[in-house]
Amino acid sequence: MPASTQPTAALPSASASTELVIGEDGLARPPWASQDQLLMDYYDTEWGMPIADERGVFERLCLEIFQSGLSWRLILQRRPLLRAAFSGFDVDAVAEFGDDDLERLMLDAGVIRNRLKISSIIKNARATIALRESEPLHELIWSAKPQATPRPRTVAEVPSSSEESRWLTKQLKARGFSFVGPTNLFALMEAIGVVDTHLVGSHRRGSSGVWPES
Repeated sequence: MPASTQPTAALPSASASTELVIGEDGLARPPWASQDQLLMDYYDTEWGMPIADERGVFERLCLEIFQSGLSWRLILQRRPLLRAAFSGFDVDAVAEFGDDDLERLMLDAGVIRNRLKISSIIKNARATIALRESEPLHELIWSAKPQATPRPRTVAEVPSSSEESRWLTKQLKARGFSFVGPTNLFALMEAIGVVDTHLVGSHRRGSSGVWPES
């Protein structure tokens, strides 16, 4: 969950037993998704929705890497520019990026100009291709789906990592991935529906954790 974007102002209406905020539309959302239209739309239509294709998972992994130390709102604002700069996050295209591309991206004001993050994206694209010979990236990520579903009622009850995300970190690092750790991989698992951490009572509760039919 993008905790850095949680609002600090007074909330319009909340349940007494949870931190859910009831919007003007009558829908219950967590605080971080309740006072900003961009984040609200993201929560309502994307966050936690199952994604189980290679390009989709790779893009979300890249966004989590870019988000490290920054606000999730900034990443959502920049997402169209990031997609354009990274060839729509096409794995094969990004894997072909060389030194000239790296320098081009470092001069692009529309992207997150962090050399380590950009280099990691390129390296991870190449590692994703190598995974195709054994267990594709999306299948490996989904193999970390926990047996038990968390039932948080407050933001404080939502973990920032898990046994599964720590296991996944080891698996990915062993396969050549970089800038991955238990925290951003857990955030990835939340974002693509591998684990459902929607607060109990949220209108989105129960929409995660189902492997999409092919």
